[in-house]
Amino acid sequence: MAPAEIPLCNSADLADGGEAVPFDVLFGGQTCRAFAVRYGGGVHAYLNRCAHVAMEMDWQPNRFFDDTGRWLLCSTHGAAYEPATGACAGGPCRGGLVKITLTERDGVVHWHTDFNLQPVEF
Repeated sequence: MAPAEIPLCNSADLADGGEAVPFDVLFGGQTCRAFAVRYGGGVHAYLNRCAHVAMEMDWQPNRFFDDTGRWLLCSTHGAAYEPATGACAGGPCRGGLVKITLTERDGVVHWHTDFNLQPVEF
């Protein structure tokens, strides 16, 4: 499948350090949950899968940031990740989060497919 750009949400749906917008992708032949957040004015997306143990990270639906809005946290073991890069910042990480490319233009956030990440077909 050729790479594609898929509309995800309106730009206003993502507040800096706020709730995420969830979406589904095919990764490794499996349907996986992913999430998009805004941090430092930019938009970022990752698989909702901790690098420590492949479990979903949100501590409440669509909540990934710690109380300070500075780190993405895994609710299970407390691994912390840099919101802009997905790199491990502390705790029991084994590498970083799987990043999904986003672009933002004309008030819309789009995610980009690649060889490893494809849209879920219903």
